[in-house]
Order: sequence, then C-alpha cells, then structure tokens
Amino acid sequence: MSDFDKIPVAILGATGTVGQRFVQQLANHPWFIVVALCGSDRSTGKSYAEACDWRLDGDIPEYAAEMVIRPLSPDVPARIVFSALPFEAARMIEPLFAEAGHAVCTNASAFRQVENVPLLIPEVNADHLALIDNQRDQYGWAGCIVASPNCTTTGVAMPLKALDAAFGLRTVVSVSMQAISGAGYPGISSMDIHDNVLPYIRGEEEKLEPETRLLLGIMDGRERIPHSLALSAHCNRVPVIDGHTSCVSVRLDSSPSPEEAAKVLADFRGCEIVRGLPSAPERPIVVRTEEDRPQPRLDRNAEGGMAVSIGRVRECNVFDLRFVSLVHNTMRGAASGSILNAELLVRAGRLN
Repeated sequence: MSDFDKIPVAILGATGTVGQRFVQQLANHPWFIVVALCGSDRSTGKSYAEACDWRLDGDIPEYAAEMVIRPLSPDVPARIVFSALPFEAARMIEPLFAEAGHAVCTNASAFRQVENVPLLIPEVNADHLALIDNQRDQYGWAGCIVASPNCTTTGVAMPLKALDAAFGLRTVVSVSMQAISGAGYPGISSMDIHDNVLPYIRGEEEKLEPETRLLLGIMDGRERIPHSLALSAHCNRVPVIDGHTSCVSVRLDSSPSPEEAAKVLADFRGCEIVRGLPSAPERPIVVRTEEDRPQPRLDRNAEGGMAVSIGRVRECNVFDLRFVSLVHNTMRGAASGSILNAELLVRAGRLN
C-alpha cells in the first residue's frame, strides 16, 4: 500500500514516553500514516525533535523529527487518533475527538471502566466492539472511543481467557512485579527503587480487578456482562526497566493437569478476526518450559513484544493451578496494543 492509500492517523500526547512508542511503532506501518503529532501548549509550534526529550532506543524516526506539534484540537486531518494523554486531559479531550468523527484508540485510563466504551484485547474480546453502537446512540458521536487495559491487566487477562474457555474460572490471586517504565519519565527516584521493592502503586489494584472482569465478560446482545470471577490483586514496583511479571494462582471449575493447562495456553490463538492483522502476534501466548522462565530481560520481546510469555505452570497447593506471566508493558501493554485495536477497528468496518 502506498502512503497515498494509507489511513491518516494522529497521536495525542506525542512527546511523552507512551507517545514516543506510538511514534516509533507507527513508522512504516503498512496501513497507517501519521499526519499529525499533538501536544500541550508548551510543545505546540515546535518541531517534534525540538519538543521531545527522546528516551527510547535509537533515534527519532525520520518522518516525525521535523513535524510541527499541533494543539490538542479535533480539527486534525486524521480518521484514527491514538491517545497517550494523562487521565485528566484524556477525560476532557478524547470525547471532543470522538464527537468530531475520529476513532480514538486510547491508552489512558479515563474511559476504561465507562459503560459502552469497549475495553479491548483483540484476541480476548473482539466482540465487545458492539458497544460502539451504544456509545454512538448515547452520545451522538460520529466517531468512538476504544480503550486499552492497564498494562499489567493485559498480562493477566490473556492467559485467564484461555483457561476460562477450557476449564472455567472461579477465583484468581495475582501478584505483580512491575517495571519502572510503567511510571513514565522521569518516574521513580533512584533512591526509592534501587535495592528496593515498592509494595504499592497508586490505583493499580483498583484497575486490574474490574478491568479483568470486563475483558473476560460476555456480550448479551448489546449489553456487556462482566465475568463473575473473584480476583485479588497485589501490585509492586521493582527495579526492572521494561516488562511486568505476575505470579498468578487460579481456582477452576475443573482440575486440569499442568500439562493440559500448558497445552491450552500454548494453543491459544484468540478471536478469528484478529489473525493476520499487521500487529497481531502469530502466538499471543508463548509458553516457556524452562524452570526459571519467563524473565523480563530474556522474554519481554517475544513476538516483537506483542506476546504474553507464560512459565512455571504447575499445581497449586491452595487452588488448582499457578503460573508466571510476563508482558512488555510499553508495547503490548501500551502503544502496540492500541495500534492492534485500531487495526481491528479497520477490519471490522468500525471507522466513520
């Protein structure tokens, strides 16, 4: 596809750390072309290279370096808008873009738990796109808002989907060890995180628990019914750059062997409509058989950072099974996940 035929997209909050991931991951995308980078008043009018304190590996993509930062106004010439805005800005600005006809694929938390806003992991719940019809009826929008879940939620919900489909889920306990990149830049003081574990991340447990129920819920016509599972989450910050690790124990309706569960996880491919999308991994879940994997440094980039890596699938002395899950928090858990959501919108014919 030539650039002339590609779908024009914009990035809101383009200079922040997640915005930078969007800029990086959208370079040479086969379907999308970035036509606008939007930012705060202090960045507006500057070139991206001038306004952005680039913090990712490699250089600023050539296409973006000299683009002039536009204000956060919905008159951008784009059909899809990727939002990396902070909560308060997202809450105020994203509806304006949806009202103006843009499909807003947001990484912000402002609308994740709002009725009629799809909270999506495409392999898990692509059918929740039906909520867009309710959204447009309720607000009169020509566009829509589609949200990505919290980065830790992604690494937990994906394997739970596979297990629920095969064995039925009843109870989950999840203990996360979350990378410092999840706190943004400049993030956490080195005096706080070096030689330390922080056993509290504001708002994380309150996001992970309800978001997982929404993601694993079912659609009854145009109504979303959350999953009834009981879930207890403990979220910790650890001195790892990228990659959120979670230790998960589950009680199921049946009691599979670890070998049966590992096969179900390894065979998981998710919703048919997602397969073959440009950003979709061939294997959404990669099962490691080594006794000491997954590890962030070794496994966070599985399938280009888009797969959830699972290891140590074994019996649980309290519940039925336990395992370790790893997700790349700034790729699958953030920008790349939102890009996959946008690809799903295109394939499903949901753009205005």
